[in-house]
Amino acid sequence: MKTYFVAASVLMLGIASASAADLAARPYTKAPPIVAASNDWSGFYLGANGGGGWSRKCWDIVPFTIANPALGVVNFTGPEGCHTASGATAGGQIGYRWQQAAWVFGVEAQGNWADLSGSNPSTAALFAGFANRSKIDAIGLFTGQVGYSWGAFLLYAKGGAAVVRDRYESFITPAFGPGVPVGFIADRGSETRWGGAIGAGAEYAIAHNWSLAIEYDHLFMGTDNVHMTYDPVFIAQLNHDERIRQDVDMVTVRVNYRFGGPVVAKY
Repeated sequence: MKTYFVAASVLMLGIASASAADLAARPYTKAPPIVAASNDWSGFYLGANGGGGWSRKCWDIVPFTIANPALGVVNFTGPEGCHTASGATAGGQIGYRWQQAAWVFGVEAQGNWADLSGSNPSTAALFAGFANRSKIDAIGLFTGQVGYSWGAFLLYAKGGAAVVRDRYESFITPAFGPGVPVGFIADRGSETRWGGAIGAGAEYAIAHNWSLAIEYDHLFMGTDNVHMTYDPVFIAQLNHDERIRQDVDMVTVRVNYRFGGPVVAKY
């Protein structure tokens, strides 16, 4: 009887061991990789900007002559001095960017209202008692961009064409008599001038599809002749051209909204 009991015990232990060995090991599941968010700058964008600007302007009289009954024919030429026209600017921009790896390329059109004004007394003997005043009331930029992205941060440079709307006038500083008070505008001129532009900016993605940037631009507007027309009741014989040189500098803060997909996840 004892022999049967021992044999039965051994048999039960063997069955139990075999059953434990047949249990499948719990499967190992690899942890998912960490997802790193990477901002994609590709797509159309629309935005607004505001800031300030300044423009250095220098005037020179284009040589001209007038006939005076007492003095005969008198020739006039020479510099009239320089001034800086400064003030505020605000506007909007629209553009398109595409990203290749960390490089970002784009094109953009920008249009701004401006109020950049300044004046200086004329240094020409002919115009003693006159001051020259200028104002830029509109600025446009048409540029290409190239930048480098560190995820949500973008540094870029830009370059292309620039256009400004200029208004010029000369006004009286002392009173010349009845009807010609201090501040009387003697002559006026205006032009739309084209030139070149370069700039640089830093932009940061602050929220879904929104970004904030600061940008500096320098506009090479060169030299142009502007016709100055006197008030008919003043001295129309003094109508003449001024050779005016100017450059423009702007610093603006910009906010953009990009039309496109969300942030791209990279593994």
